Amino acid sequence: MPTEVWLPRVWRAGEFASIRVHSWLSMKSAFQWGTRIAGGLASRWRNLWYRALGVRIEGYCWLRRIEIARNWHDITLEADVALDMGVVLITGGPPRVDKIRIGTGTYVNRYTIFDGHERLHVGRRCMIGPHCYITDADHRKRLGLTVQEQPMKSAPVIIEDGAWLGAHVIVLPGVRIGRGAVIAAGSVVNKDIPDNAIAAGMPARVVRMRTADQD
Repeated sequence: MPTEVWLPRVWRAGEFASIRVHSWLSMKSAFQWGTRIAGGLASRWRNLWYRALGVRIEGYCWLRRIEIARNWHDITLEADVALDMGVVLITGGPPRVDKIRIGTGTYVNRYTIFDGHERLHVGRRCMIGPHCYITDADHRKRLGLTVQEQPMKSAPVIIEDGAWLGAHVIVLPGVRIGRGAVIAAGSVVNKDIPDNAIAAGMPARVVRMRTADQD
């Protein structure tokens, strides 16, 4: 008789524990969905906000907490661009449409900076790692004036479709990174990189070419 009484109690305790676990998992799932929904709404709000300021957004873009502080008309984002937390788009010099242009389906990871003065274009379906710095301009360094007093000198930067830049890559003015090229993390690119090349180093040099059987 005690056994008959004891077993249902154990079963009931297990049932209550199962209900508690199920409720906790349901609550966790609800919080996760709520976070995703809030992030999606915030992204859509940023799309509207930056469009109103003058950024040309050619279709919905996934925008985390990014920074575009000024010269909004200089910047174009094609559809399906994704800019992660802390990405900065900044331009200087006379106003110009498409001074910075980022192509369809390109993803830019956290805290990367684009600094455009003449023409800084990123192609479609590119991947750009975190903490990169990409600029098409530099300070002049003539003797007799401080660097701060001298005008900038610029040269276009083009990153072609499908390129991949690893973390902490620096791209300097006048560079073309070819279609499908891969730039190793920490590299400094100061010269053109051909299509489908893998480059590494400071300065970046081609170490090999991509092949069909490569991982």
